Amino acid sequence: MKNKTTVFDIILYVVFAILTLIIIIPIWKVVSDSLNAVGVYKFQLWPSDFTLAGYQTILTTEKLFRPFLNSVVTTLVGTLLGLAMATLGGYVLNQYDMPGRNLLSYFLLITMIFSGGMIPEYLVMKQLHLVDSMWILVVKHGINVYNLVLMKNFFEGIPHSLYEAAELDGCTPMQIFYKVVLPLSKAALASIGLMFAVTIWNDYSTVQIYITNPSQVNFQYQLRVMIMDGDTPTTAYKVSQNTLYYASIVCAILPFMIAYPFLQKYFVTGINAGAVKE
Repeated sequence: MKNKTTVFDIILYVVFAILTLIIIIPIWKVVSDSLNAVGVYKFQLWPSDFTLAGYQTILTTEKLFRPFLNSVVTTLVGTLLGLAMATLGGYVLNQYDMPGRNLLSYFLLITMIFSGGMIPEYLVMKQLHLVDSMWILVVKHGINVYNLVLMKNFFEGIPHSLYEAAELDGCTPMQIFYKVVLPLSKAALASIGLMFAVTIWNDYSTVQIYITNPSQVNFQYQLRVMIMDGDTPTTAYKVSQNTLYYASIVCAILPFMIAYPFLQKYFVTGINAGAVKE
């Protein structure tokens, strides 16, 4: 029996088409203006004077390229550290016969409710010599209890018979972790890794509070300074100020625009598996 297209289906398609255009049109304008040598304030489907000078400026000007490189490095290292802490922590909390497991769980969960406050946090970071250092972005986001709990819940969904079979084969707990648990956790790793990456890449407030050295700031902070304070770097390329602004915005959102379509199915699966426990 063939499915008939109803009036509701047509309305649904129209609504989604309109919403898609509302989302795509502003993004397309930003991309178009980033490739236009002449700064314009009207919408154009294609740049009237095509140029890549905005992107060349970002790659060749230290004032822009250094923050961009800082963001890339801290995001990659911070995501790897965050995944390592979340997976190891979730696996440890999943060991029901471990002494002190409940106490450790309560100790971690209470941090989701109460915070030490900004001043104690600043003093701790100062004692760790992380003030005025881009590595504060890595250390500060290295452990996230919410992501750890999601990972723990995901591990609980793995059949216990697999753990028992691995033990009978002579695997140690650590061998079970990287030979059995991690290969079955690709969806959770992708979704939680994406959370860590987005958080670190877009972190502006941490840089504003803790970092004053221009060589240690990230790209988001430099983008804000450039646009809000008019601190546009000088360049050898003939490029308008608006072109450079829009090229910087595209560089700020491009990594996740590229990565998310490939990680979307893992992201949805991982969130559902970690957040829902039967």
